[in-house]
Amino acid sequence: MKCPYCTSQNTEVSETRVSEDGSHIRRRRICDGCAKRFTTYERIETITLIVRKKDGKREQFDRHKLKAGILRACEKTDISAEQIDVIVDEIERELLAADTVEVESKKIGTMVASRLKKLDKIAYIRFASVFRQFLDLEDFEKELKKLLK
Repeated sequence: MKCPYCTSQNTEVSETRVSEDGSHIRRRRICDGCAKRFTTYERIETITLIVRKKDGKREQFDRHKLKAGILRACEKTDISAEQIDVIVDEIERELLAADTVEVESKKIGTMVASRLKKLDKIAYIRFASVFRQFLDLEDFEKELKKLLK
């Protein structure tokens, strides 16, 4: 495994953990070159999910893109990276368990929004403002009123 810091090929596994559901393995590694630690994940390659966008285009599901969107919404909040990983894992697992390999982006957005709403209201509003495409202050205000009830 190549070190992300110094690109050395010499790394050692210091700790290995299997996820609770057995879907992936988390490995903590130490670089022999620079002595920095980093984490890698191993997961079983599964079926390809297709996301149907609002404009009708289709693209392959990308868990990294999903995680990046959640990370943007969670900046400067108390939501940890581990909590974000759990959200992404839960959503991916739920999508893979469905009867279809094609899913609407709206469904994924709704799944993320419902989980963020439970964790942090600010992250939820940030995500919802992009996901629901708030056009003006009134849209934002309506969502805030719903949240405050």
